Amino acid sequence: MTVQLRPGDPITVDVALAGRAYDIVIGRSLLAGLGARVAALRPGARVAIVTDDNVAKQHLAQAEASFAQAGIEASRIIIPAGEASKCYAVFERVCEDIVAARIERGDLVVALGGGVIGDLAGFAASTVRRGVDYVQVPTTLLAQVDSSVGGKTAINSRHGKNLIGAFHQPVLVLADTALLDTLPERIMRAGYAEVAKYGLISDADFFAWLEANWRDVFAGTAAREHAIAVSCRMKADIVARDERETGDRALLNLGHTFGHALEAAAGFSDRLYHGEAISIGMVLAFAFSARRGLCSPADAERVVRHLAAVGLPTRIAEIPGERPDADRLIELIGQDKKVKRGRLTFILARGIGKSFIAPDIDVADVREFLTGQLA
Repeated sequence: MTVQLRPGDPITVDVALAGRAYDIVIGRSLLAGLGARVAALRPGARVAIVTDDNVAKQHLAQAEASFAQAGIEASRIIIPAGEASKCYAVFERVCEDIVAARIERGDLVVALGGGVIGDLAGFAASTVRRGVDYVQVPTTLLAQVDSSVGGKTAINSRHGKNLIGAFHQPVLVLADTALLDTLPERIMRAGYAEVAKYGLISDADFFAWLEANWRDVFAGTAAREHAIAVSCRMKADIVARDERETGDRALLNLGHTFGHALEAAAGFSDRLYHGEAISIGMVLAFAFSARRGLCSPADAERVVRHLAAVGLPTRIAEIPGERPDADRLIELIGQDKKVKRGRLTFILARGIGKSFIAPDIDVADVREFLTGQLA
């Protein structure tokens, strides 16, 4: 685990990709210096800022002021907030607006927002003029620890989440942790699920640290920067080893096979935010692991206890509205990107911090498990 730094000390995490390395800069009140960083990174470039209407009210003026101060010409593209914007129609609009802004291949797209904006703007940048570089400025905890790092960009299909996309690495990630102070509590909790995920994957000590310090992460003390840095460093290390998810990068999907199916069943709506789906998904992954004798029931219960203490949902029954049946969830799981020739692959666990890739999982076993969870 990284050593905690004093409040105010920015932390830089290097994503060491050959020929495409970039920095993740983590700290409070960094947005005011965005323009200066971009000017140093890409002298003379113009930028197109892609954001949503919620983030625009909070942070767009400061971002634009930083670009103006650095002498950078900036245009704005504002889309509706929410997962529903990760669709073909909004993707087309963003691409057309980037072209209309005369963004050339030497210029930059800036994704100012949460995971939806990062995924959508990054995918648009990967396709306009056959590829324009982009900068991630994540404004949610989930985006700062997960979706802004690693170059996965995508929109949703009616068949499932993130099925249309490309790998396109950013040239900089600027994680201003002060921006999280404006988040609604539910959004902050949803992002925390992805922080807990890193401990559950391969760092039992970090998970134990979170159990003791999660309130300080929410309070915005130096614990917040520490948790984000640990999460980003773990993801950066995995991405550097396996950029295109042909091996152990799949570990980052702990809880996501179940979670993405639940999101799709909820219509990609505010009935169930992504991090909430991942919370339930991780609980299901540990429960399924315990059912198969891979981990102890005590470890599975420990996961439930911590996520519930934070205020995250841990059961399918907690999703408001009509619940899907097991057959519908199996149908949605069948669209998961880790499926290979019809065989299911899950990320399971032998204990806290001991996750692994489990291929060739029998569909009938998953259906029986889900039937029990839905009872």
